[in-house]
Amino acid sequence: MAIEPELCKVEDALGILVGKWKPIILLHLFKKGTQRFSELKRNVPGITQKMLTKQLRELEDEDIIERVVYPQVPPKVEYSITEYGKSLEPILHAMHEWGTKHTIHKQQKLKEQNM
Repeated sequence: MAIEPELCKVEDALGILVGKWKPIILLHLFKKGTQRFSELKRNVPGITQKMLTKQLRELEDEDIIERVVYPQVPPKVEYSITEYGKSLEPILHAMHEWGTKHTIHKQQKLKEQNM
């Protein structure tokens, strides 16, 4: 498939996925299904509450995840992948597979250089 560089939409797609935390958040939601904010915070060690909130809002704005607030005290908020967001799953898996192969490639190259 030939893609005209001036019409390329890779940058648009990466704009949604780029960031240290978004792919990890999405993979947790794909694997475990609907999660509360506190569950996501616990499952993504190292992320601050502020950053998790920011990343979730950005994914929600792009219609990748859905946020449901239950009117109770204390408030209960759950996040899940939207039907539209599910289209990202094969892309994330392909990127993971490529990243794994790339890591192996880099290790092999380093070994060759050290011989």
